[in-house]
Amino acid sequence: MDIIANYGWYLLISGCIFGFFMAWGIGANDVANAMGTSVGARALTLAQAIIVACIFEFAGAYLAGGEVTSTIRKGIIDPSLLADTPELLVFGMLAALLAAGSWLLIASYNGWPVSTTHSIVGAIVGFAAVGISVDAVSWSKVTSIVSSWVVSPLMAGTISFMIFRSVHYLILDTDDPFNNAKKYVPGYMFLVGFVLAGVTLLKGLKHIGLDLSFFEAIQYSILIGLGIAFIGSRFLKKINNTKVERGDVVFDGVERVFAILMVFTACAMAFAHGSNDVANAVGPLAAIVSVVQSGGEIAAKSAMPWWILLVGGIGIISGLAMLGYKVIETIGKNITELTPSRGFAAELAAATTVVLASGTGLPISTTHTLVGAVLGVGIARGLSAIDLSVVGRIIVSWIVTLPVGAGLSILFFFTLKGIFS
Repeated sequence: MDIIANYGWYLLISGCIFGFFMAWGIGANDVANAMGTSVGARALTLAQAIIVACIFEFAGAYLAGGEVTSTIRKGIIDPSLLADTPELLVFGMLAALLAAGSWLLIASYNGWPVSTTHSIVGAIVGFAAVGISVDAVSWSKVTSIVSSWVVSPLMAGTISFMIFRSVHYLILDTDDPFNNAKKYVPGYMFLVGFVLAGVTLLKGLKHIGLDLSFFEAIQYSILIGLGIAFIGSRFLKKINNTKVERGDVVFDGVERVFAILMVFTACAMAFAHGSNDVANAVGPLAAIVSVVQSGGEIAAKSAMPWWILLVGGIGIISGLAMLGYKVIETIGKNITELTPSRGFAAELAAATTVVLASGTGLPISTTHTLVGAVLGVGIARGLSAIDLSVVGRIIVSWIVTLPVGAGLSILFFFTLKGIFS
């Protein structure tokens, strides 16, 4: 308690800096999963992708980031075991943020796509199990989180497979694919708007005072989906069935229709990513703020201050703008050859999976989800369309991330404990 009383402001400022650093790393690395497919499919340029991501990542983080944050903050560690030593929780969360942020900086600089969820969960489990007690970790919660890392790519892969097959059935394999694209694509746009709005209204806006019933949220979601479909259909009317060259690829009219659709799915994926992954940065920060402001009391439940989500949102867009291009190029061009129709199926499936997980409060890995979605599209085309060596390297990076995050967290935990003791 004395440490909290004497050094509270230092710990609070350090928490804000480390939380911003972690959010910066998320923007620089994991945001590639939101934007990489759009850039790889040449639906957006790199500069356009950064602008879209900055707007919608921030919106997702601020509007829908509260539900997952509670899981990261309170679900992994049993706070009752730390009631007499709240400073250990603060040191641990500081160490976790610094460890995960450091690994993300290294990975982003080298263009390695790694899971930020792996990084922060591994870091929290590492300091808690070694620095406090094995019993301090809620292993049942960790097990459910780990299982979601398996379930999410399977779910995203299944959804993307079904979406891509429906695109073939309704549009690509017909006698008049261009006019069928203009006919059916507004329906896909409605689906994008409905999924996003539904999860946001149901789960994301309670912390700003908007608590709708299920049926009210569904009604508003339908209206928003119809509005997005209407706006998209206006854009589609301007497209004619001529070939256009983008970079080294020539798009026919059908793919140009899907390029318009990918702008909408890119926005959806950025929003979904912001809503889920901001928790990785602001969850530990919220725990630090709660303990310090209460004078050392570890509350079972505490409100999420709006400015913490703001710190996370600003950190994410800063990292994206400064270093995000490296991992965007890795993801967007190397797993498989993407066209707008393929990229759309992968992005919509990944966005749907992520927002559903965010709504249930389960922190999944966006990296796993998007790779699963892209693999689903590849399987629909045939395994030869997938660069399995790239997929293998990505999986190795996932495996390495957990122990690296845990190891760095343990090191920083004992360093901070020594400094303030």
